[in-house]
Amino acid sequence: MNVFGERFKVMTFGESHGSAIGCVVDGVPAGLRVDENFINQEMDRRRGGKNRYSTPRSEADKIEILSGVFEGISTGMPIALLIRNTNVKTKDYESIQSVFRPGHADWTYMQKYGIRDYRGGGRSSARESAARVAGGAIAKLLLHELGIICESGIYAIGGIQAQNLDFEYAKKSEIFALDPNVEEKQKALIRAAKGDQDSIGGVALLQARRHKGRMVEGLGEPLYYKLDGVIGGMMMGLNGVKAVEIGDGIRASEVRGSQNNDAMDVKGFLSNHSGGILGGISNGENIVVKIYFKPTPSIFLPQKTINTKGENTLCELKGRHDPCIAIRGSVVCESLLALILADMVLLHTATRLENIKKIYN
Repeated sequence: MNVFGERFKVMTFGESHGSAIGCVVDGVPAGLRVDENFINQEMDRRRGGKNRYSTPRSEADKIEILSGVFEGISTGMPIALLIRNTNVKTKDYESIQSVFRPGHADWTYMQKYGIRDYRGGGRSSARESAARVAGGAIAKLLLHELGIICESGIYAIGGIQAQNLDFEYAKKSEIFALDPNVEEKQKALIRAAKGDQDSIGGVALLQARRHKGRMVEGLGEPLYYKLDGVIGGMMMGLNGVKAVEIGDGIRASEVRGSQNNDAMDVKGFLSNHSGGILGGISNGENIVVKIYFKPTPSIFLPQKTINTKGENTLCELKGRHDPCIAIRGSVVCESLLALILADMVLLHTATRLENIKKIYN
């Protein structure tokens, strides 16, 4: 499936080495100011080629708005966003056009569709995630109207974890590190893996909060469109993600209920082990999510594999690849969280009769 959402819908299209990628965003209310500069700033955060910790592939990733916006304002019609691919190097992949790359989706896509698009992975490439960031930027503009902020950063690289979380610092860091005290150690691990022609995994941490006051309550649709369930499914649908935690996540399985429950008083919750979600619905606390990325499967060490004829061979890659996909992946996940919350906000507007009456009375 290539479409996400119930009310705020996003469909992405395109392949890694095709002429363009993009998305169509449907369900955006009319009257939203669509800031093209903001969208391009979001694209720039995800863009590679900026430093030695990301892929050398440097696409301009400039957005073209094709529809749904008139004089900078959304019309209520579908918004189509186009991103042209201008820096493709298909030649880098010609030597492996009949080889299944270990750790990639080459084998499974071939089994499902019977077609081998060897040009950087085609539709299964992380290049597609640029379209998700474009759609996420529209979602963020909607959320900004409600004072909702989505932010992200790198929590861990190769097991070196942040002890303190500083989302403002992460915005300035080359690797979006949340903790300046461990950033250099995290960078050293990435450089070492890259120097060995290898790669390394990492963990991104996401947070959704309100600019002022408590996070919006009541977001999430039980029983089959729960907020945490949708977050888990959406994040696991991103290339390279192998696990998702809400709040304390795995640690909750190691403690007692008396330690895990978030007690309350008249001022609100006294802790946030739940990560801002109870019963699949936001409870007003900050929404906190950890995303676990595997090491980049594209490495330059020779690896045993088979070819399309079923023969044993070696996979020896060329091309341009991130030594740690968690870095740019954190920006994509932040965009995905915005898409989810925008959808949940629109769903929530019709939950109560009193809300409907405010519109029609």
